[in-house]
Amino acid sequence: MPVITLHEERFSKFVGRKLTLAEITEWIPWLGFDIEEVGEDYLKVEFNPNRIDFCSYAGVARAFKGLRGWETGLPNYKVSDSGITLKISRAVSNVRPFMLAAVVRNLELDEEDVVDLMEMQEDLHWGVGRDRKKASIGVHNLDAVKPPFTFTAAKPNSIKFIPLDKTDEMSLQEILERHEKGMAYKHLIDWSPTYPLLIDRDKQVLSMPPIINGELTKIEEKTRNLFLDVTGTDIEAVEKSLNVLCTSLADMGGEIERIRVEYPDQTRFSPNLTPEKMNLKTTFTNNTLGLRLSTSRIIECLERSRLGARRTEKGVIEVAIPAYRIDILHEIDLVEEVAIGYGYYKLKPTFPSSVTIGEQHPALKTANLARQIAIGLGFTEMMNFTLTNERLQREKMRRKEEEEVRLANPVSAEYTIMRQDLLPGLMKNLADNRHESFPQRLFEVSDIVKLNAKTETQCERRLHIVAVSSHAKANFTEIKSAAEAFAANMAIGDWKIKATEHTSFLKGRAASIHIRNEEIGILGEIHPEVLNNFGLENPTVAFEIDLEALID
Repeated sequence: MPVITLHEERFSKFVGRKLTLAEITEWIPWLGFDIEEVGEDYLKVEFNPNRIDFCSYAGVARAFKGLRGWETGLPNYKVSDSGITLKISRAVSNVRPFMLAAVVRNLELDEEDVVDLMEMQEDLHWGVGRDRKKASIGVHNLDAVKPPFTFTAAKPNSIKFIPLDKTDEMSLQEILERHEKGMAYKHLIDWSPTYPLLIDRDKQVLSMPPIINGELTKIEEKTRNLFLDVTGTDIEAVEKSLNVLCTSLADMGGEIERIRVEYPDQTRFSPNLTPEKMNLKTTFTNNTLGLRLSTSRIIECLERSRLGARRTEKGVIEVAIPAYRIDILHEIDLVEEVAIGYGYYKLKPTFPSSVTIGEQHPALKTANLARQIAIGLGFTEMMNFTLTNERLQREKMRRKEEEEVRLANPVSAEYTIMRQDLLPGLMKNLADNRHESFPQRLFEVSDIVKLNAKTETQCERRLHIVAVSSHAKANFTEIKSAAEAFAANMAIGDWKIKATEHTSFLKGRAASIHIRNEEIGILGEIHPEVLNNFGLENPTVAFEIDLEALID
């Protein structure tokens, strides 16, 4: 979880009034912060990663003023035209296709502001950019370069520049091989024949996204005008990162200016700080919170959470969401903002109208017991996605085409269907870890999804356990013993195995598992062709059991 340290005097400066440490400590938790440490003149607090706008003093102070009622409603950010153009070359389309930018002028930065800015940048890299994979940020001294700017790509040894905090020029290839940041993040671009590069009118290098900025545009206390760039593989993450950064700098006293971004096939202007609109129903709010708030009172609560709100029709409120609030996705998120604005401390606990005693669901009890037994038998637990694809589920496992629960609109070719059993996932785990030492003994307890055998249209989830053992001497006897030990510890009665044939298993080395004349699983030696499909050299054995038959 991300952490920010709030110093009493500095935080008071951002809030605009003198605060005591005791006052900050009393009120900050009602914004959703967890207090980690209270010092003599500072407070170290942890915030939820979805509230990435809390990664700066400005962002925390903005919300704090709203909670206390000192400054409410939608913050107004004026964006003027910079007259600066950023051109996006086709050369980056395959390696780092998106970039947006902005200018922030007339900042008065001190040493603490520079540190705050760098920490904000790293928090955004982690929280939104997914460690720079989806988005990475560059912050530059605008006065050190000359627009227009060009985002292009160059061959590894064709250009040299001085990377940040260094004194010698290095080629792009040398940065990836010798610079600390280059070695840490080279996997993001080293597979490409050309590397991304941001240059100005005179071909001076601002940065090598997503690796490192140039020493030329280093930010110092005397820097007054900033050029911000955000580049990445996900345009939504790029835009969100830029919006959070721009609005925080505006709250630090900067003036935002937009950039004309010219792509080969379109032109955009950034930043776009237009608030999003969403409707909130009064009845839904009150039913969720157990309150009886009027529409005007709900509007007041929303404004304390720094949202815009107005009544549009009876019982419906139109809410304007500022560009830095990238966490609000659903109407229920707005209800949470009402609760924050109302004050969680005002909500009175009540007892349920009926007295009940909670307990674990039988399926959860069975799953937990199965995990404990599998761990006791020497297997290591794995966790895989419920979504998979036909190649992994069928082709690699030597299975024929069958009815599957298919996604209507898959976002990736890797996740197109729901898995019908767990074994393919563990085979992939073995393949991913074949560079590790053997033997490897893995298990997974989780749900599978298949069409209901009776209706053939409705889906049903079923709890399964699968276990695999892979090493030079793995054989049928080993996995049969493991399955029998599992059954004994689960106290399964009337347990039987019968010889069977299965395309994923070696002929003559497979058996079906039965309980009360119902087939609930399979065990045996994995077919050599399946092993070849996954690039495995060691013999592998497995059992998989449908645990639903064991749930009381």
